[in-house]
Amino acid sequence: MSTPLLEVNDLKKHFPIRAGFLGGVTGHVYAVDGISFSIAKGETLSLVGESGCGKSTVGKAILRLFDITGGQVTLDGTRIDDMPAATLRPMRRRMQVVFQDPFSSLNPRMRVRDILAEPIRNFGLAKDSADLEKRVGDLMDRVRLPRDAVGRWPHEFSGGQRQR
Repeated sequence: MSTPLLEVNDLKKHFPIRAGFLGGVTGHVYAVDGISFSIAKGETLSLVGESGCGKSTVGKAILRLFDITGGQVTLDGTRIDDMPAATLRPMRRRMQVVFQDPFSSLNPRMRVRDILAEPIRNFGLAKDSADLEKRVGDLMDRVRLPRDAVGRWPHEFSGGQRQR
């Protein structure tokens, strides 16, 4: 059997409840308490549950958007839950999330070109401005949106187009 693309073992995320004048911890909210699963390359996994049951928390924990309370997350054979931020940075290029609410996912004050160009710039992937424009156009092609739509604002797209 090959190495899973993503493996999550006994993932836990407990949020502290703070109260009082000094903000001491008086308890915890057990948002995620021991979930385990693995996904092979080419597989799809759906997390289904009621509102507030921890689905988004699992996703954010896997992406390391906050520290986890316990458990392990392994991406393509490499443990990432305890990886230093500087080491994790290049791996982030392989991670992505499609948020449930496409209306809140995109900055309404930025045109699509700027939204797509931002991570390309941040990761230093473009050699120059011409390469940046080419990469932005290629991304539009990949999600089957017309290249000339890069000048549009997020509110000018349908919900499905925003998710793409």
